[in-house]
Amino acid sequence: MTESVLTPPPHTVPVVFTREMLDWLPWLAPVPEEELTQRQRDGLKDPSRAKSPYFRLLARDPDVLAARTRTDKDIFYNTDGGLPRAERELAAAAASRVNGCIYCASVHARFAVTYSKREADVDRLLAEGVGTALDPRWDALVAAAAALTVTPIAFGPAHVAKLREVGLDDYAIVDLINSAAFFNWANRLMLSLGEPASP
Repeated sequence: MTESVLTPPPHTVPVVFTREMLDWLPWLAPVPEEELTQRQRDGLKDPSRAKSPYFRLLARDPDVLAARTRTDKDIFYNTDGGLPRAERELAAAAASRVNGCIYCASVHARFAVTYSKREADVDRLLAEGVGTALDPRWDALVAAAAALTVTPIAFGPAHVAKLREVGLDDYAIVDLINSAAFFNWANRLMLSLGEPASP
């Protein structure tokens, strides 16, 4: 199966961060849903992802997709202890805001609001960026996620100390690192394979 370059249909590319649902248009042809092999479907891990052009594009390498999906689900859905789900989503939204990934920021900002009910704070993060003041705990989380995103070595003992000051234990700090690091990588992948579109 060969990849072919696509010219997306006419669309409007969003230029501001938002919590609105956005589309994502690939620059390479995803596997057509009806042509997914069983191995590719197994790599998706979730049958509903077969509707997504992004995941069907990643299905061209089903083993990597399967590993990516297991990692994603463990970081964000395994909330047995550690950082609450809302704050994992906040870290992903912050990383996406730093990287300029409007699509990923919209998804994770919506989840952060769903789990935290802090709509105004999440909207401020999107509108004003990672330097905006929210509250001491969220400020520490966002600062740590942003530092990891800019360059991992920028995250250091001062961030860890601040995170401990606002109540994070070792497990919560690892969850924050995993959430930001995963989306630092995921943003770059998504930004290199296609672009967001306003529906």
